[in-house]
Amino acid sequence: MRLLVTGGCGFIGSNFVRFVLEHYQPEFLTNVDALTYAGNLENLAGVPEQCGERYEFFQADIADREAMEALMAKHKFYALINFAAESHVDRSITSSGNFVHTNIVGTEVLLETARRHGVKRFVQISTDEVYGSLGPEGRFTEHSPLEPSSPYSASKAGADLLALAAHKTFGQEVVITRCSNNYGPYQFPEKLIPLMITNALADKKLPVYGDGLNVRDWIHVDDHCRAIMAVLLEGKPGEVYNVGADAELENIAVVELILETLGKPRDLISYVTDRLGHDRRYAIDSTKLRSQLDWKPVHTPRQGILETIQWYLDNRAWWKKILARP
Repeated sequence: MRLLVTGGCGFIGSNFVRFVLEHYQPEFLTNVDALTYAGNLENLAGVPEQCGERYEFFQADIADREAMEALMAKHKFYALINFAAESHVDRSITSSGNFVHTNIVGTEVLLETARRHGVKRFVQISTDEVYGSLGPEGRFTEHSPLEPSSPYSASKAGADLLALAAHKTFGQEVVITRCSNNYGPYQFPEKLIPLMITNALADKKLPVYGDGLNVRDWIHVDDHCRAIMAVLLEGKPGEVYNVGADAELENIAVVELILETLGKPRDLISYVTDRLGHDRRYAIDSTKLRSQLDWKPVHTPRQGILETIQWYLDNRAWWKKILARP
């Protein structure tokens, strides 16, 4: 079995590559990444040496039709797992062009090329942000309407609809996962948890949007990787599977846990002007995934966040190199 992973040098993608090669032993895995600002070959340090010819890296833009055509003509892939995406909400608000290019055009190119070359399964990695914002009660289900609030989430919703249309129109074996907020090793330090850790370690101010009471459903990236494999192997074509850990926390509670763990003062917190279109609350109902595919998270939020803090303490050279970039 040969797998094609796109965006495999990013945060979730690189964790998935490591997870699959360690636990599932596919015959071959090809990783495609454009190596934009959040794609980092060092996220997979040691993998080429450990896996030899079982692992292959190919630098390319997924929206480059000729490059994707050449790659899929070269190998016979069983499945394509599409992690490749521009994913930072603030960046999408400043400039949305790259998000449309990668998230929508890139997904269309992958779907069409995979279909033409007989790739059996196509797993589209999406986000709970496509659902928009929740009030104080309830959870998103797979039947919740798509109401994206940012150019980023709108581009991901568009990609999801293209994928579902490919199934309905062409019978392509597409499955979609929509996951809540991930955290864990190798997360680019502009995201909430690594940003707060690295700023706190440097005794810098910790910028918290608005009143800090926005709620997110947090999941460790390893639990997400296990969910993706369950969907890849057993998910029903044409279906969407929500992935969540039932771990709702206010952003300020996450920040306070980081400060407490690192022994840093609370006065490092700096409340800043809220983000445009900032969704108040996300919460995921993952009943379908748990009941149909026998998945459940392993990490509790406190345990997982503490493990993540320790990883950033143990891997200062990794994130300091990123922060030193111009």
